[in-house]
Amino acid sequence: MAGTGPGARFYRQIKRHPALIPMIGFIGLGMGSAALYLLRLALRSPDVCWDRKNNPEPWNRLSPNDQYKFLAVSTDYKKLKKDRPDF
Repeated sequence: MAGTGPGARFYRQIKRHPALIPMIGFIGLGMGSAALYLLRLALRSPDVCWDRKNNPEPWNRLSPNDQYKFLAVSTDYKKLKKDRPDF
């Protein structure tokens, strides 16, 4: 049964309905963007601790100048002063 697999079936649907191509492209773009955002959250967020032995509390090592938010509209992190105690 050559040509009856999911790939051949998908190709036939695309060939029969070419209007599906942009929709598939946008769905792929959305899935890729979501995957990259989750990867960024896992690697750059101070809430995630991958190494509990050497760095058990990574949020305490952040200085006030570190920008960890994805988008900071009105906050200039370079001008912030330290207003919390050291632990």
